[in-house]
Amino acid sequence: MADTSTPLAAEHRALGATMTGFGGWLMPLRYTSDLAEHRAVRSTAGLFDLSHMGEIHLEGPGAAAALDVALVGSATAIAVGRAKYSMICAEDGAVLDDLIVYRLADEHFLVVANAGNAPLVARELAARTHGFDVVTTDRSAATALIAVQGPRAERIVTALTDPADVAAVRALPYYAATRARLRVGEGAAALVARTGYTGEDGFELFVDVADAVGLWRAALAAGAEHGLAPAGLAARDSLRLEAGMPLYGHELDTTTTPFEAGLGRVVRLDKQDTAGRLVEFVGRAALAARKASPPARVLVGLRGEGRRSARAGYDVVRRGAEGSVGAKVGVVTSAAPSPTLGRPIAMAYVTPEVCAQGVELAVDVRGRAEPFVVVPLPFYRRATA
Repeated sequence: MADTSTPLAAEHRALGATMTGFGGWLMPLRYTSDLAEHRAVRSTAGLFDLSHMGEIHLEGPGAAAALDVALVGSATAIAVGRAKYSMICAEDGAVLDDLIVYRLADEHFLVVANAGNAPLVARELAARTHGFDVVTTDRSAATALIAVQGPRAERIVTALTDPADVAAVRALPYYAATRARLRVGEGAAALVARTGYTGEDGFELFVDVADAVGLWRAALAAGAEHGLAPAGLAARDSLRLEAGMPLYGHELDTTTTPFEAGLGRVVRLDKQDTAGRLVEFVGRAALAARKASPPARVLVGLRGEGRRSARAGYDVVRRGAEGSVGAKVGVVTSAAPSPTLGRPIAMAYVTPEVCAQGVELAVDVRGRAEPFVVVPLPFYRRATA
């Protein structure tokens, strides 16, 4: 089956992008170079097409309660205009997808799912919310999502915003969203969220598909004086890796619970309904048991001491004598040379006895033990004023 194109496919080709399949979608891998696009996001700003992501809306008096049963987090605790990172798990506690949940109004939520998992998430939400006073609508096909990420993102996005809404956009804290009109064509309605997947300040702009091309072109024009560069999947991956952010299919999958991934904080085992009763959300029993058990593996950061990078799927091993490959203690989930740090980095699942900061390990790179050391995540944290 052919990959689906986003509404911006022709724009990417016009900019000379190399296209690739990702999660069932045809997406830009890069426009110029991975390094240049990564550095643009860290120093100025990058422009991303995220229209492959899924957008599922839940509306009605029972929306919050329904999501409390469907997801591991507490939707009831989200204030209007704010967002939370969450997960949808199976009965055995395995992660089906990681999500961002926005509360747009008291009885209106938006759940943003990863591209390849969006149909599954939409089906699961519809099934899990059955019986609640809520309407679940998958608006993925009608929604385009464009992100501006980097230190100059606010300047660019406010330049795109109707003057009446600029103050609200500028005032957004991290993980918050507001409705705004954008200066695109005769005016485009948008949900502007201060969220992102790069470790930098930035915004994600949800608009109707009909406004996607106009917004993309307007963003490029508004960002020209600020050093904005279109950025593809390769830069997005190295940026999120430096920021220690998990990627479904790598750090998260159906063999993993939130606790192995170091994300147990998003699981609310103690959440209660309006009557004060414990919410038995899907996967709760398995996750409670998992939290009480010692871990079999732990997600860690690895910083390379040499120049050769690892790859996802490579074995993590103990360091042997004179660079030999020792006993296997884990597996790499994501890896890349870090443009910001100037050395290879990786995330990996390892056994608990070797997960402490400073432990010297190695990665088996085609039969050669390349030295790595365990370090805290994230590898990169942006400076804040």
